[in-house]
Amino acid sequence: MNEILRVEGLSKTFRLSRKQQQIERTDRKEIVAVDNLSFTANKGEIFGLLGPNGAGKTTTLRMLATLIAPDKGDAFIDGCSIVSQPEQVRAKIGFLTSELKLEDFFTPNYLFDFFSQLYGIAPEVIAQRKAKLFERFGIDRFAEVKVANLSTGMKQKTSLVVSLVHDPEFVIFDEPTNGLDVLTARTVTDYLQELREQGKTIILSTHIFSLVERLCDRVGIIIDGQMTHCDTLENICGGQSLEDRFFDIYKAKKGGLE
Repeated sequence: MNEILRVEGLSKTFRLSRKQQQIERTDRKEIVAVDNLSFTANKGEIFGLLGPNGAGKTTTLRMLATLIAPDKGDAFIDGCSIVSQPEQVRAKIGFLTSELKLEDFFTPNYLFDFFSQLYGIAPEVIAQRKAKLFERFGIDRFAEVKVANLSTGMKQKTSLVVSLVHDPEFVIFDEPTNGLDVLTARTVTDYLQELREQGKTIILSTHIFSLVERLCDRVGIIIDGQMTHCDTLENICGGQSLEDRFFDIYKAKKGGLE
């Protein structure tokens, strides 16, 4: 398979405010979110970042999406550097996060057109792509309903199609099923598999073992900002369930502590 993503020693440290220090119950003024992270992903695969909350998954994806800059290291998406070529990277990727907040007074129809026009997509292509995606996710019946009046699942579906208006070859999803009901979550995961079948590359972060087992060709286990294992599920698990193997790795990383 052809390598499309190469991550080289990404690191990111955040300063803690006094309020954050109180919340975290720590005297530390800084926290290392990502620590010298390196891995690769191949074209046409789903690569999962698996780890507990606070492991550094979201920070990693935000750096890949050029939303925040790394303190050290670099990553290359289809040959473009996230550090020196962020605009080229943004043109190549789609990025969906559960924290994406759509403005309440806009409709799915307006949002799809607006973001499509930002990418300079021709009107006839916008119409064709919107019709296909809106029908696929059942948004067509709600195309003129304001976001404020949409269900949580429909908001997530709208966020998904908006992130894919330019039909990117490289897609980043941060906790794609977080907070969704089982029906909507299944719709999203089915579509991720469809994207892979189309030859697109998907990077997703999650803490859900079953999602990794169902979707991912390879997985990187990240704990305390460091990649502890990166391989196929078969090679990582060695006959164990992913959940059991993960907790063995986690306990070893933490020195046997729960």
